[in-house]
Amino acid sequence: MTTSYFVTGTDTGVGKTLISCALLLALRKQHAKVVGMKPVAAGADLVDGAWLNDDVAALRAAGNLPVPPELDNPYCFPDPLSPHLAAARVGATVEIGVLAERYRQLATLTDAVVVEGAGGFIVPLSDTATSADFAVKLGLPMVVVVGLRLGCLNHAALTREAILSRGLTVAGWVANRVDPDMLAADDNLATLTRLFGAPPLADVPFMAAPDPAKVTLRLP
Repeated sequence: MTTSYFVTGTDTGVGKTLISCALLLALRKQHAKVVGMKPVAAGADLVDGAWLNDDVAALRAAGNLPVPPELDNPYCFPDPLSPHLAAARVGATVEIGVLAERYRQLATLTDAVVVEGAGGFIVPLSDTATSADFAVKLGLPMVVVVGLRLGCLNHAALTREAILSRGLTVAGWVANRVDPDMLAADDNLATLTRLFGAPPLADVPFMAAPDPAKVTLRLP
């Protein structure tokens, strides 16, 4: 049976890709075939005639099973916008059914899959669907990345509530110290631990150059 997690964040820019890659590296210690999936990526450069997103490249480097790009990154758009806006700019529409089918195909090929969502938990993927809808479709255990900065307590509480209200499970959470100058960071960490009812899977120090190999993370 495939081991899978869905990584979401309390906002954009909180380190979902860093933690997704660290999770992939941890899973590689237990599984032979591990792959990361970025269902929708917005913001890419042309590489050898194809659009390539930096997050997708990082996930591929952290995994150990090369797969066709239509499986690990079904939708890739050039502009760094909300997915529904990035798709509209090129006349495309993100279809959740397509994303779910690509995940199912990946799951048949691998021992473990880490799915990294776009932006926050309820970011729009189209005019009618959100990343939360996709997460519900898959039903995977969720890993929440909290960027430790002013406002993170409210963002974390809202994200947790939104996940649980949809019948999903929070398998664990990660504290990522994205603001090295945050006041009372440890006090905020203690509050988050009470909020989630468990210590974080990792307490990631601020890194000017984020490196998943330097993240000490325990598996959920």
